[in-house]
Amino acid sequence: MGHLLPSETREFQAFPDSRNGFKAGMRLEGIDPLHPSMFCVLSVAEVIGFRLRLHIDGYSECYDFWVNADSPDIKPAGWCESTGHKLHPPKGYKPNEFNWEKYLESCNAQAAPKNLFRPQSSVSPSGSVFEVGMKLEAVDRKNPCLVCVASIADIVDQRFLVHFDNWDDTYDYWCDASSPYIHPVGWCQDNGRPLTAPQGHPNPEHFVWEDYMEDTGASAAPSQAFSVRSPHGFQTHMKLEAVDRRNPMLIRVATVTDTEDHRVKVHFDGWHEKFDFWVDSDLPDLHPMGWCSRTGHPLEPPPLRLSDVKSSVTQGVCPTPGCRGIDPHTHLNLHSVVIYSRSLGHKTTALLHTRNMDSLQQALHQSVFLSAMSAHPSRDLPLCWEQHCKLLPGVAGVQASRVSHWTVEEVADFIHSLPGCEEQAKQFREEQIDGKAFLLLTQRDIVKIMSVKLGPALKIYNSILMFKHAEDKSDADT
Repeated sequence: MGHLLPSETREFQAFPDSRNGFKAGMRLEGIDPLHPSMFCVLSVAEVIGFRLRLHIDGYSECYDFWVNADSPDIKPAGWCESTGHKLHPPKGYKPNEFNWEKYLESCNAQAAPKNLFRPQSSVSPSGSVFEVGMKLEAVDRKNPCLVCVASIADIVDQRFLVHFDNWDDTYDYWCDASSPYIHPVGWCQDNGRPLTAPQGHPNPEHFVWEDYMEDTGASAAPSQAFSVRSPHGFQTHMKLEAVDRRNPMLIRVATVTDTEDHRVKVHFDGWHEKFDFWVDSDLPDLHPMGWCSRTGHPLEPPPLRLSDVKSSVTQGVCPTPGCRGIDPHTHLNLHSVVIYSRSLGHKTTALLHTRNMDSLQQALHQSVFLSAMSAHPSRDLPLCWEQHCKLLPGVAGVQASRVSHWTVEEVADFIHSLPGCEEQAKQFREEQIDGKAFLLLTQRDIVKIMSVKLGPALKIYNSILMFKHAEDKSDADT
């Protein structure tokens, strides 16, 4: 029998000490997960147990995201104004014209009461030792092999925002002084690790901190401000409840199968190990056994038999076993599809695109996507999926991360290469859909919004799924 989750879990992973008082339709402010430096106007789209699905007002549902009700990423209406932060209003509003009182009146909505939010700390990180603009060395969370020149871009309560110099804010992340991903200036040199210079630096191979700080007029974050995080306490075979990353509205029974200093490997009980994944040990999506029952959140039990895992997908189009027909990349989870890479330059990326397009197009022509998703909806989908991957050798080499860098023309060329999709290629070009936008499309978007006929829509959507499948397989292998 497995052990329970350790009692030493961080406070936001433990049992909440209050009920979730948020209600659908309430308005608030919060951090945009795709742009961590931005605070946006949000509305509560759904409440399940102690969790919220939040909608960024004025934007597509594809950007909705889930948080716990005590998340430090959400704030009451008016928080930005009171703390000097810039609030990004809903699409169509100018920042200097947005007014909460008028907006709530126009929406016939109410602001979420302040008492529902996590209490604000009166203590700055490390006793105000950290300051905005200070320099440090930080791991790029999207490319963990890189340690880069970074700055403190913002400070809120006990956390601060790490920004990589001369890169856009999609790489930013919030952390505290004990984060294992941040280090004082000089850490790379002391530990024999290469330091990635800021983008556009004139001499990246010979970056010198002293010269850079003199040029920028900045100072280094004091080494004593950094603290060491205590051991996480997780052990293999411990049981827990974890959010399904592919379908974050679900929480599943899970087991810790491996551990590292600051990470744990999570396995969903009853599922194939290919769905296992590594996460930070302080991830708010990990909960102790009984958390769902205590908070009123449904808990997805392990499938009793392998046939149970397959049964739901034989009736639909989702390639993920056990998702009950909810695609792992639907509008509920599309923000997780956006892939970033700064390890390849534009020239290298363009060459890779050119090199793989011919073989990919040829493979897709050969496949014609047969009938796995249309003519035989009751066929064994996982088996068909494997056969498709074998029929498409180009897919293994073209992952979603590469597709995300495609230009509008490259996307249109790809659509044109699909049998019977020549007309749709023109439409994709007119809509200016690039690689990132292409990966965000759902089957419903293609059929309902773009008015593409079902046959071509299935071919286009299935190709998107195959790109993502190739990416997931690559991640699992590593």
